[in-house]
Amino acid sequence: MLAKITLSIVLFLSISLYSQQNKYFDAPFGGGIGYVPGWYMPNIDPVNSEMNKIGMLELSTSGFYSSGISGFIYIGFVKHLRVGGMGFSGSTSSTQSIGALNREVLYKLGGGGITIEYTIPIVKDFGVSVGATVGAGTMTVDIFSNSSSINWEKIWSGESNSTNTVMDNNFWMLTPTLNLDWPIYRFVVLRLGVGYQLTFGDSWTADNDQPLQGVPSDLNGNAFFVQSGIFIGFFSF
Repeated sequence: MLAKITLSIVLFLSISLYSQQNKYFDAPFGGGIGYVPGWYMPNIDPVNSEMNKIGMLELSTSGFYSSGISGFIYIGFVKHLRVGGMGFSGSTSSTQSIGALNREVLYKLGGGGITIEYTIPIVKDFGVSVGATVGAGTMTVDIFSNSSSINWEKIWSGESNSTNTVMDNNFWMLTPTLNLDWPIYRFVVLRLGVGYQLTFGDSWTADNDQPLQGVPSDLNGNAFFVQSGIFIGFFSF
């Protein structure tokens, strides 16, 4: 009799726990916010080509570090679907003295948008998500040149020996992504991901928003990138 009662209790608890698991854990849920460092690799050959002409050392073609913030939440009424947002920025530069001139070229890339991702249901305990970011960004090329210390009065009079040209490329972007989220604790997730930033609707301006003509067509914000991240929130995969 005792054995039958014990077996009945075990079966009841097993069925109850299984039902709860199906009800609450049959799809990923939760969300959080985190820091997402990355490594972006855009095409900067057109910039390096011009730098070679003036005898400057090239910008690194292997990419540059970026930092950003990202967050997401599973929306619940559509299983495995999560939405969120992200923003990032990064830069690389080259500085060199050429004769009496001190010159620097600074390349910057940044952007942000809305993220939409689908977590593959056949993968358990980890979050493997495919999706995309839709948003906007800016690529900037700054060129600095000066020959000595800079005088306050001469800056305002236009007689300064220092020049600075700012070229901006504003664009819309669509970025397919693949992310692996590994929960090391119920409230902490580590991320490793890759993506490719596709840009369109480019608009080039220089200095005080004046239209810039003649920019090489292959100088844009398109870029492959690798990212990592650490998120804090509540997660169940």
